[in-house]
Amino acid sequence: MTIQSDLQKTVATAQLLLGTYATFAESTQDETVKKMFQEMSQDMQRHINSLNLRLSYLEKNNPMYQQQQPKKQQQ
Repeated sequence: MTIQSDLQKTVATAQLLLGTYATFAESTQDETVKKMFQEMSQDMQRHINSLNLRLSYLEKNNPMYQQQQPKKQQQ
């Protein structure tokens, strides 16, 4: 397993949690609890953004993750 695939799985899990927090926030009548879950959702979105930035960095700057360009055929 590579760092890239680990990060992709982590992003997917974090997105699942983001949805769960948002659902909890919408389903409660208690304004204090609603605010708590909304804040947790915002925190999770920041985490997702950070993870995606790291993933993008790896894809752009790490030769191990870059796809090799096909060589042009000479005519």
